[in-house]
Amino acid sequence: MSKDAAATRLLLVRAARHRFAFDGFKATTVRDIAADAGVNVALINRYFGSKEGLFRACLDRVVQDLGVEQPVERGLERALAGLVSHVVRTPTDDDSLQLMLLLRSSGDDGADAIRRETLRRYAERLATAVGGEVTDELLVRAEIALSVVLGMTMLRRSTAVEPLASADDDVVAGALDDALRALLAPSR
Repeated sequence: MSKDAAATRLLLVRAARHRFAFDGFKATTVRDIAADAGVNVALINRYFGSKEGLFRACLDRVVQDLGVEQPVERGLERALAGLVSHVVRTPTDDDSLQLMLLLRSSGDDGADAIRRETLRRYAERLATAVGGEVTDELLVRAEIALSVVLGMTMLRRSTAVEPLASADDDVVAGALDDALRALLAPSR
């Protein structure tokens, strides 16, 4: 893919993420997204195949931004470090958009299925990072860990709940690491 194509794809994903987060999946049109990105609407079909494909790309981008796309290769320690780092790092406006994309019901069965599939894949990758056999119990633990990370991000960044929002990063990191380790560490 050329540099221009990659830049256009990124523009479309950013514009779509904003539209989907604020207007919802159903109310957002591909024309709105293309206009926001300043590109021809035909490029959405060219690069993503459909509005649903663009929505999937937005959610995939969320997983990349959360730093959990590769926990299988990285192992438990690095996966935990990446998750903890995400929650305590400097906040960005994108964090709120990402959470809205992951958590907001779209009112569209297809979009909601894509969201559930993305969250399930994320939990499976966390479970796989732990090592050993991925069981339903381990998947439940990984989904709880995902809930903790998303909830912490929301409370710390999006809604600025105190004292959590202004707590020292090391305090938050230590407590979060303890909680995630209790959920994800292999049984002894």
